[in-house]
Amino acid sequence: MKKIFLFSALLSLLCSSSEVIGQTVQQGKYVLVIHGGAGTILRKNMTSEKEQAYRQVLTLALEAGYKEIRAGKRSLDAVEAAIHVMEDSPLFNAGKGAVFTHDGRNELDAAIMDGKTLAAGSVAGVTTIRNPISAARAVMEKSEHVMMTGRGAEQFAKEAGLDIVAPSYFRTEERWQGLQKAIREDSLRAKLDHDDKKSSLLGIRSVDYKFGTVGAVALDKEGNLAAGTSTGGMTNKKYGRIGDAPVIGAGTYASNATAAISCTGWGEFFIRSVVAHDISALMEYKGASLSSAAKTVLAKVEKLGGDGGLIALDRKGNMTMPFNTAGMYRGCVTADGKIEVWIYKDQDNVK
Repeated sequence: MKKIFLFSALLSLLCSSSEVIGQTVQQGKYVLVIHGGAGTILRKNMTSEKEQAYRQVLTLALEAGYKEIRAGKRSLDAVEAAIHVMEDSPLFNAGKGAVFTHDGRNELDAAIMDGKTLAAGSVAGVTTIRNPISAARAVMEKSEHVMMTGRGAEQFAKEAGLDIVAPSYFRTEERWQGLQKAIREDSLRAKLDHDDKKSSLLGIRSVDYKFGTVGAVALDKEGNLAAGTSTGGMTNKKYGRIGDAPVIGAGTYASNATAAISCTGWGEFFIRSVVAHDISALMEYKGASLSSAAKTVLAKVEKLGGDGGLIALDRKGNMTMPFNTAGMYRGCVTADGKIEVWIYKDQDNVK
């Protein structure tokens, strides 16, 4: 009887100090977690070459962010460095490789937040800023505002000395073809009187409209948290639509008192659920653990009809990355430099 009690106590101790991803128990203090978007990510649709390319960029992003932390830099520096790598890669829906609007434009959104001070900055609907995450940080640190949009944000970024590019810089043929397919599918759906059941039966809406947002959360040596998110939004979006990524408390949030959170998915539902702040509130006001708070809030999103995922990291180095889609590009690095990367939903610790 005594042996059974000791074993149960040991098992309870182990579970309380770790986070579960799928069926894999993760242990250790994490200092950086990233995502590259959640959506219909299936092995059957992925070539080995493309999978390797995603893994490589995710690893490079983790290495870039970890380099900042190891050097004693701020968590904000780590978040910005990691997101830069993904913004510069055409594989993701952020920066170069962003999806197109209905009018054939690349309109970018980003946000960043400092968990120590609750300072935050974001930009939305920008078309000429190479790295929107840096523009968001400039808004936070070099202005009295939190959010800037469109031409005003672009003018501010230029005056702040950020890298300005021609709109054509963001274009990729794959994203352009994705827009053409989305337009055709929307046209066919209209002919079916917007009947989602008929559309599903005919295989319509195979384009993952909300796929590829990137984000990072970090914990520095001083114990400070930061979060950042960057995205091109939804394929075929109209009328200047803005999602959850640049909305502080919806797609991005950080507080040393609770956690740093970055979300990806169907932005309208994440805004309505105020996902990132709701996770923080459950932790602060109800004493919920990071993992349970994240799962609770994501379940609320799913109940409303939305899908996606998120990454979160608390001040103790616990992390979680729940999602309710077929897959989510994601990865993390521990304080001692161990890097782990995952893609699929049923994956168990595959690097």
